[in-house]
Amino acid sequence: MAHEALIELDGVRAGYGEAVVLDGISFALPAGGSLAVLGRNGVGKTTLLLTIMGFVDLMQGAIRLAGRDVSRLAPHRRARAGLGWVPQERDIFPSLDVEENLTATARPGRWDLQAVYRLFPRLRERRANMGSQLSGGEQQMLAIARTLMTNPTLLILDEPLEGLAPIIVEELTATIRTMARDEGMAMILVEQHAEVALRLTDEAIVIERGVIAHRARSAELLRDAATLDRYVGLNLQAAEP
Repeated sequence: MAHEALIELDGVRAGYGEAVVLDGISFALPAGGSLAVLGRNGVGKTTLLLTIMGFVDLMQGAIRLAGRDVSRLAPHRRARAGLGWVPQERDIFPSLDVEENLTATARPGRWDLQAVYRLFPRLRERRANMGSQLSGGEQQMLAIARTLMTNPTLLILDEPLEGLAPIIVEELTATIRTMARDEGMAMILVEQHAEVALRLTDEAIVIERGVIAHRARSAELLRDAATLDRYVGLNLQAAEP
């Protein structure tokens, strides 16, 4: 059982209506593992995350979580089964304060208020502020912390650093690294900053035209400038100082 995948996608085809966006996607991630999903804009990265969460129709294949087929489960049932979703839009509750946001959907487990406040000290300072009073970076921290409070087994992050000031990017990057390396939180990360994503994860896949065009250890891909340039292009430059 030690080698059983935490999440496994097997021949996944998915899309919208008649349009196939992903075709034949297969990968497995072990407990505590982390995966970067890279590729240019419009290749299907977000669709992949939405398919895992159940927001996009699965046309073919299977999605298994800890050996259980969750392919036909509704999104809220997948969340209950252990998938933690941090969408690009953040979707925090603007009229609730930070602490109310954190506790509104919380489930019992090791991630409680004290644990997320240790991870995000800035949220402790802002705990009485309304969601609408937070900066973009603080809202992103709150979105991640709120998802942690549901005590997922797998965290799914869609562009968590998009549009944030460099100092906040640095802070959030350090926090995500702590979650992955020190806390053993399994995660799938879609991030345009390819270099950042690869430094935060164990494994990487590159999607092109709806298929996995390349897969490698993240550290190995980070050293492979030619492959990165071919598949990701300017996204690597965007991550450079």
